[in-house]
Amino acid sequence: MDRKIDKKQIRKEARLRYAKIGIAVACTAAAILSLSLLSGKSVYERDLSFGIADIGPLETTVAATGRVVPAFEEIINSPVDTRIVAVYAQPGDSVKAGTPLLLLDLKTAEADYSKLLGERRIKQNEITQLQLANSTRQSELAMQIKVKEMDVNRLAIEVDNERRLDSLGSGTGERVRQTETAYSTGVLELEQLRASLANERLRCRASEDIQRQALANFDQDLAIMKQKLDEGRIPAPHSGILSFISNEIGSRVAAGQKVAVVSDLSHFKIEGEVPESSSNRTGIGADVIVRIGSAELKGRVTNISPQSKAGIIPISIALDDASNPRLRSGLRTELYISYGYKDKALRIPAGPFFKGPGVYDLFVADGDGGMLRKRKVRLGDSNRNYIEVLNGLAQGDRVVVSDMEEFQKSNKLKLKK
Repeated sequence: MDRKIDKKQIRKEARLRYAKIGIAVACTAAAILSLSLLSGKSVYERDLSFGIADIGPLETTVAATGRVVPAFEEIINSPVDTRIVAVYAQPGDSVKAGTPLLLLDLKTAEADYSKLLGERRIKQNEITQLQLANSTRQSELAMQIKVKEMDVNRLAIEVDNERRLDSLGSGTGERVRQTETAYSTGVLELEQLRASLANERLRCRASEDIQRQALANFDQDLAIMKQKLDEGRIPAPHSGILSFISNEIGSRVAAGQKVAVVSDLSHFKIEGEVPESSSNRTGIGADVIVRIGSAELKGRVTNISPQSKAGIIPISIALDDASNPRLRSGLRTELYISYGYKDKALRIPAGPFFKGPGVYDLFVADGDGGMLRKRKVRLGDSNRNYIEVLNGLAQGDRVVVSDMEEFQKSNKLKLKK
């Protein structure tokens, strides 16, 4: 007769069976995980961009960014401290040279100008009075000279008469000496008067020159004030597009404050920014390729700022085709500034992963092309098409040039067709 099995024994045997099953499942999962780790992650070949390391010429460039700006624009400042009375144009308007842009309150400036005109009339009258006084003084001296000349001529005749009488025995030697002395004295006095007239003419000329120079300086100040009044009506200095204007009627503006900007939007240039670390490879006159979307324009560096701000050095670029229809004010551009050339360099195609010279972890296809293996590669100079390889790759290596940031923790990848 069979003996009934104890329930505790049944439960113990069931737990043992379940444990064995769990261990088997865990072992199977571990084996699958290990196999997955050994084989690595996988990626489709169609999702990647590849490049072949080859040897060829490399024109080295510095990558930079830029912005399209008008080739010429003029900032108009307020000539006086005043307020805006009227606005005649709005940003974006096309204006011609001389077109009124806005009107400033010029009452104070006009009063100052009228005061200056009155002062000028006073100065002109002072010069006229000085000229009359000088002319009178010179006329008096000239008259005195004429009188003295007549007196000297009379004395000369007396000397001749006395000498003739003395030779005939009718005169005396004393009388001759007296007339000769009077004649000599008269000649000296005449010379003194002539010298006084010459000196007086020099003095008068100098004093009048000083007054005329003071008046000329005053006229310059007056002309500046007149120019301020003319500019206070803020006309457009040249034809172009009004890119900025202070259009708040009644607002105060200080002397020298910007109130309008007129830009020439038919011609453009590029204001670029170069990293300070690349400034030693950027020079004035260097050729530049300006990329705007898929288009490329040629230019050259015309100015490099001597100062750096936040690690960036501003540069200016003149374009060969400054009126190209693709150019729009404010448009961002990519810049490639040429600074060298290498006849033979190991290179790979440029890709989005490249941020500048240094060491990169790149995925390289193995011999049969079924796996991608991570390799440390040192990269050097570059241009918009190629990157120089300093070490880590050999000619013919097939390299992934896509951005592989998401796979940086993997040392190898299975490549799926």
